[in-house]
Amino acid sequence: MGETDRSESEHRDTAAHERARGAVGAEAEVDGLVSRIELIESQPLPQRAAQFEQLHDELLAELQRGDHGGA
Repeated sequence: MGETDRSESEHRDTAAHERARGAVGAEAEVDGLVSRIELIESQPLPQRAAQFEQLHDELLAELQRGDHGGA
């Protein structure tokens, strides 16, 4: 295997690893969101409303950061 072939192979392996790591992170975020929603659902209605409003505001802020290229 030539140096160029090895470099391309290492690049592909690294890219695949990064995608897999991102997928695992996204899955953990989804699990965390589902857990949070389940916790909110277990609360009395007034607390649920306030907590869902807070969750909405946080998700909206995250989307807006993504729209503007922020991290």
